[in-house]
Amino acid sequence: MLEKSIALLEEVGLYDLKDEKATSLPYGKQRKLEIARALATNPKLLLLDEPAAGMNPTETDELTAFVREIKDKFSLSIFMIEHHMNMVMGLSDRIQVFEYGITIAEGKPSEIQNDKAVIAAYLGVSEDD
Repeated sequence: MLEKSIALLEEVGLYDLKDEKATSLPYGKQRKLEIARALATNPKLLLLDEPAAGMNPTETDELTAFVREIKDKFSLSIFMIEHHMNMVMGLSDRIQVFEYGITIAEGKPSEIQNDKAVIAAYLGVSEDD
């Protein structure tokens, strides 16, 4: 198990921090460590609940690249709940959008970006519309 843990830390770029307490790591590194812990179970599906919450745009971009990399490297399907649209659009093959628990749109990122119901629900509409 120790060998697998070390290999995962190397895979996610955290090996050099192996002797640090998780709580002392910067926020973005903590998120990577959380994902590495999940990867230790050899999942086929990775569930991410607002992984970019509390992150600044640079951290969010770095996390997006990281998740994309592990998705490909570990052949994972990812189910993600997230409000950072750059992350959602950068990672998703398909998106399902909910408003008050009801699906209002499903499709490819390009379809969702232009969906009138999604725009109205999340961006609002002008009174002229």
